[in-house]
Amino acid sequence: MMNERINTLDELLNDPMVQLVMARDRVKPDEVRLHFKRARDRSRQPLLPPAHVVDKSCWTQKLCL
Repeated sequence: MMNERINTLDELLNDPMVQLVMARDRVKPDEVRLHFKRARDRSRQPLLPPAHVVDKSCWTQKLCL
């Protein structure tokens, strides 16, 4: 049914239509899971280093007054 919600990646990957497209494109479910895991892992990394690392780097590079 078109109005059914898909709540998880596993549900999406188990959808028969998605499986047909993935088979056509030679994409395996484990590859998709790996890409999502890598993206999730990257998103959890801090965007900036901690302040003490920035401060130490400034002094080392003589950027601080």
